[in-house]
Amino acid sequence: MNSEILLKKSEELWTNLNEQLSTIIKDDNIASHQKALMVCDEAIRQLKSWVKNHQFDTWEREIRFFKKIKPKFIAKFILFSKMIAVEASIPAAGQKLAKKEYENEFLLLNQFAKENSEFISYFRKNSSYLDSKYFLRYKYDLHTKLAMDLHSYDESFSTSHDNLVAQIIANEDYERYLKGKIKKLQKDVPENLDREKYITRWTGSKAEISELILALHVSGCFNNGSIDASTIVREIEKNWNIDLGNYYKTVSDIKSRKINRTKFLQKLTDNLYSYFENADE
Repeated sequence: MNSEILLKKSEELWTNLNEQLSTIIKDDNIASHQKALMVCDEAIRQLKSWVKNHQFDTWEREIRFFKKIKPKFIAKFILFSKMIAVEASIPAAGQKLAKKEYENEFLLLNQFAKENSEFISYFRKNSSYLDSKYFLRYKYDLHTKLAMDLHSYDESFSTSHDNLVAQIIANEDYERYLKGKIKKLQKDVPENLDREKYITRWTGSKAEISELILALHVSGCFNNGSIDASTIVREIEKNWNIDLGNYYKTVSDIKSRKINRTKFLQKLTDNLYSYFENADE
């Protein structure tokens, strides 16, 4: 088949895979995840049979396949593998230990993000200037960061970075899965307990939290500085149930202060210093 038909058949295979998965994963349990994993494996094997000996007629189509199409399939396989592994490790000793197990997974996700921050930024910005090095078979640049197991790849079905794209996509879906699990555990707190004790709310002013967000953002504390302030604001508004209004106007007001532009940060410093002083006493 020619390359255009291959790409079209690959997208049709992706659509069919998602239709099958939507039926399988209605039940959130290990058995359904295992069945979903098998379906993903079958789709990937089919994809591989088409591509393994295929010579793409243009490098643009080959890049499209290994940057946009194949990683979606592999990401699903990685996702269900992670879900099975974490659910199998959940102890039967109660919600507290289950929540801790889910939270430990976030540490692994953060570690992956730190180790691959440069490429993650490249991918999320939809950059393309290195695509010929990252997403063409049999071509990789030893000056770029490569996977340690590169030489164990099937080079007829892999490039130096397509699997890394799959991991990025899978981790994003896995993070949402973990958040959903933790949220469900929090909802399952017995009714006779005071739910207010389990909710964190921002009780400072909007100007104070805006000053804090700006300081953390310009210091590269979120995703190594690879995301913009508006994304951080939306996440904080959602997670802390707060409306920050026109964030950029608030920042402009902070910049316009004639005395002590960073008064909230100074307040934090003073309070922390006092805490340490009192603790020493």
